[in-house]
Amino acid sequence: MSDPILQVNHLSKSFGSNLVLRDIDFTVNTGDVISIIGASGSGKSTLLRCINLLETPTSGEILYHGRNILSRGVNQAEYRSHVGMVFQSFNLFNNMTVLENCVAGQVRVLKRGREEARTHAMEYLEKVGMAPYVNARPRQISGGQKQRVAIARALAMDPEVLLFDEPTSALDPEMVGEVLSVMKTLAESGMTMLVVTHEMAFARDVSRRVVYMNDGVICEQGSPEEIFGHPKKQETVDFLARFRS
Repeated sequence: MSDPILQVNHLSKSFGSNLVLRDIDFTVNTGDVISIIGASGSGKSTLLRCINLLETPTSGEILYHGRNILSRGVNQAEYRSHVGMVFQSFNLFNNMTVLENCVAGQVRVLKRGREEARTHAMEYLEKVGMAPYVNARPRQISGGQKQRVAIARALAMDPEVLLFDEPTSALDPEMVGEVLSVMKTLAESGMTMLVVTHEMAFARDVSRRVVYMNDGVICEQGSPEEIFGHPKKQETVDFLARFRS
């Protein structure tokens, strides 16, 4: 087996006196699709934001190919270009077209030529079904379409790992399926993905591994069969009971 892409060791995060993450340990290997589930406020999104350095962990380490990215002298912008993120609120630039949204980061961060960046962007916009909308601005497309553009924008940066922070939570129910379908296709293509989600069917059917968080700690993790079929902890049983008809 190849070395892990990411290794999180003893990670903790406090906001003032509020301890949000406590002693988190887990590993991300090439091709992993890991769903992080748990109630709101359990620390899932904060964990993702720490991994992408949008928040600075209070203690612990995050190793990217064995190197601690929290060490002095690490180029954090370069690291972020390898570990992309898709947000629940899309975070598209409203003054740019769909195509420009997918080109800007490539030019600015990866220093690609504009023509190469446009070609690369179109490849991924076609993959997520948004090629017909390249000249539209975000206000002219639906929430589901915005999220598909956000996924294409992240993919155009050629990340090694893609982080999804509740990518369907801001969508109307009828738009959830189109985004989950794109994510499922990405998973099947071998993309390494770390997904914070309330979509239990996605976690059960698409993930290789499921991490259940409760009160700032990893309560239990394992295969979908282990977590959904044979959970060991009572907290996991109680959480999953809410989703069963």
